[in-house]
Amino acid sequence: MSDVFNNLYKPDVLSCLADLSNDEVFTPPSIANDMLDLLPQELFEDPNTTFLDPFTKSGVFLREIAKRLIIGLESKIPNLEERIDHIFKKQLYGIAITELTSLLSRRSVYCSKYPNSKFSVAQFENVQGNIRYKNTQHEWVKGKCCFCGATESEYGGKKREGLETHAYEFIHTTKPQEIFNMKFDVIIGNPPYQMSDGAGGNGTSAVPIYDMFVQQAKKLKPKYLTMIIPARWFSGGRNLDEFREEMLQDSHVRVICDFFKSEDCFPGVDLSGGVCYFLWDRDNAGDCTIKNISGNVSNEMIRPLLEPNSSTFIRFNKGVKILRKIRDNQFKSFSDIVQTYMPFGIRANIKPEQTGEYVLYAYPNKGYCNKNWSLSHREWIDKWKIFISKAYGERGEFPYLVIGKPFIGVPQSLCTETYLLIGPFENETITKNVVSYMKTKFFRFLVLLKKNTQNAVRGVYEFVPTQDFSKPWTDEELYEKYHLTQEEINFIESMIRPME
Repeated sequence: MSDVFNNLYKPDVLSCLADLSNDEVFTPPSIANDMLDLLPQELFEDPNTTFLDPFTKSGVFLREIAKRLIIGLESKIPNLEERIDHIFKKQLYGIAITELTSLLSRRSVYCSKYPNSKFSVAQFENVQGNIRYKNTQHEWVKGKCCFCGATESEYGGKKREGLETHAYEFIHTTKPQEIFNMKFDVIIGNPPYQMSDGAGGNGTSAVPIYDMFVQQAKKLKPKYLTMIIPARWFSGGRNLDEFREEMLQDSHVRVICDFFKSEDCFPGVDLSGGVCYFLWDRDNAGDCTIKNISGNVSNEMIRPLLEPNSSTFIRFNKGVKILRKIRDNQFKSFSDIVQTYMPFGIRANIKPEQTGEYVLYAYPNKGYCNKNWSLSHREWIDKWKIFISKAYGERGEFPYLVIGKPFIGVPQSLCTETYLLIGPFENETITKNVVSYMKTKFFRFLVLLKKNTQNAVRGVYEFVPTQDFSKPWTDEELYEKYHLTQEEINFIESMIRPME
């Protein structure tokens, strides 16, 4: 019976919880420990080091920190009971995001959801211990919360009675340092990612809020900050422009571990654009260690977050080396011939006519429009051009197509905002040659370096060089032109599949 018991599978309950939610994602213990490994390990041997998880859900970070401190402080505080009491009362602090997660976190950390009970491993005089939860309210100004931007229609009034309002204490204050009235050496955690704004017709639209937690944590001026957040901020994301610029210009971001597929980090959780965790070091600036992780394979490179003369973070380390070769070769961007959003001023919801003077490409079917329609850029209508969907998404394993299939727009044709316009061009031959180039793996790989979500707007073509379009192009010609090594060619071929 003893052998049967010892060999039974006994999963960590927090590993199981990590699979439950796609909204506020629970962190697997293995990932929490990987993040803790980024920190100087002598922190866990110092009885004065203080740790804060300002958005604790399962308590996994505080629990795993406690394990390390119990071992690391053994020589300084030999008595186990005194050591545990010191760790839980003087070193570990948390702010729960809901009342339920406060109970769960206390149960994980103190072994009792009430740390003043006889079952708690450390005896506190109050029911919260050092893991607090405060029922914070939104502050509405003209229908929106002045702290987090939540809409009153979604998160206020009778609609939320008896439900969570998601007014997270840590970001609903201008003075986060007053929550515990103390300084912290390490801030670590996995913040809430987004909040519904009630838009999108069926209420599925959401805005990111994880950036607010990162910026608020920096106000506390910890020595180290490490968080796991969606990776969309690398090159896209609604309302993330300021956050992205701040992060990419910050030389104190010293490590980024990047999971292109979120399932490699959070099993069973599919987040568009993947996830990453980072280490911010207050007292040490320099280049960043970028670690690309895909399944059991990882690739590491120390480099600046931004390449010279670029405002974009290059996600793939191997891609950086390829891009550097290409940009050294009298680079002129293909994005110069990609026209801006809604080229003819026609919305996507416009219904085409059954007949008309012009062919109108509209999703899902083409139709016609008449000359009397209100149109922009009429001078492009009689030209040769290329249309391509401005949104194209893929999930799962590489290789990817990256973009939708481009098609030729003959004279007397136009499109709705569903498509981008490339061109216009003077004749059919040049237009076909451009299409041949767009279908190469070389072209689409360089788009991939910039494209982090399904949106494929003009900017994703920034790293693609223009060519002599008096002739068609093949991958073999492009590989030779830019002197790519076989290893670099193999990487491109592994990432991009043929476009028939």
